[in-house]
Amino acid sequence: MRLIPGTLAATLTLGTMTAMVPLATDIYLPAMPAMTRDLATTDARTQLTLSIFMVGFAFGQIFYGPISDRVGRRPAILFGFALFALGSIVCTLATSIETLLAARVAQALGGAGPVVLARAIVRDLYEGPQAGRELSRMAAIMGLTPAVAPVIGAALLTVFGWRSNFAVVALVAVGFGAFVFFVLPETIRARRAEPVSLRAIFAAFADLLRHPPFRIYALLNALAFSGLFAFISVGSFILQGVYGVTELGFALAFGACCIAFVAGSFLSSRIVQRRGLAGSLIVGASLLATGGLTQLAGVLGAPREPLALIGPMMIYMVGIGFTLPASMASALTPFPDRAGAASSFIGFGQTLSGAAVGALLGHALSGSAAPLPIVTSLVGCAAFTLVMATRRLRARG
Repeated sequence: MRLIPGTLAATLTLGTMTAMVPLATDIYLPAMPAMTRDLATTDARTQLTLSIFMVGFAFGQIFYGPISDRVGRRPAILFGFALFALGSIVCTLATSIETLLAARVAQALGGAGPVVLARAIVRDLYEGPQAGRELSRMAAIMGLTPAVAPVIGAALLTVFGWRSNFAVVALVAVGFGAFVFFVLPETIRARRAEPVSLRAIFAAFADLLRHPPFRIYALLNALAFSGLFAFISVGSFILQGVYGVTELGFALAFGACCIAFVAGSFLSSRIVQRRGLAGSLIVGASLLATGGLTQLAGVLGAPREPLALIGPMMIYMVGIGFTLPASMASALTPFPDRAGAASSFIGFGQTLSGAAVGALLGHALSGSAAPLPIVTSLVGCAAFTLVMATRRLRARG
């Protein structure tokens, strides 16, 4: 059996491929304090398991897209699943924070493949608003994973301990990787002839960056994602350490934010058909700025109320559901022959910016929730300013 483009089965498969990374990052969030105790380390070093994962994920994305433009999507995807599963197994068995960090790098390098190439496959098959709609639907599917993963992780932690979180990720990687092997067809229309090398990869990136719209949409994508990863990286420490919520309470709050992201992605898949990619970006950037500023006001005005942090974060997450798919589709559309390279570069910038923000916030935590809304308000306002400036330039031109 082979998946048929345009069917629900194909969308579900591509959406699940993009869910591998949020599964690996979100399922163990409630267990981070327990991991700190068990591995005799610090909160900052445990938080580094997130940031170093995102760094590995960012650099892994550099290679998968250009390589898949040369050898095809299927071989690169299957290699990624194999490495992701191996890294997950080593995470399960790690007895020190150093081993865990190394395994997380391997896990990240593998997980980059399915994510980057699922987006490239969308560009292989669709373009324009249709590509935006497909990416939004995939985002809605992917968004269900971080909604339920922390709840599952909290339950596994209570019954089996934190290692069971990584064991489940390994089982999913093996099982779904086998499924993809049997059902996913090759989608690339024409392989590029030039040999794969670092020089060729970075030359392709340089060519992409010569296009001003590509630079704008890549930057917009990175800004929006930075606020998202800021919450992912320090949310458990703030909600459990500052506000005193339980592990299950954090999982439910995190799940509510992910449901907001799913709702935004679902709405975006409808609105993009009527208002186009530009209209979706205006809606999304407006929500990012509103959520960030409201969160800053709420945390400063009600510093002991968790809802002052979570409610505005949900607004921001709805904005993410609009902004990430629309900015990705806008950036990929002009490059059908280099969809892999374009997807790789955007993913690299997105995750590297998120990792940098996460690492900075990890060292800025000092018993206050304020660092998080400072970041979300800044990046939300920057995204809104960028979208509106681009709109005015387009109107003049």
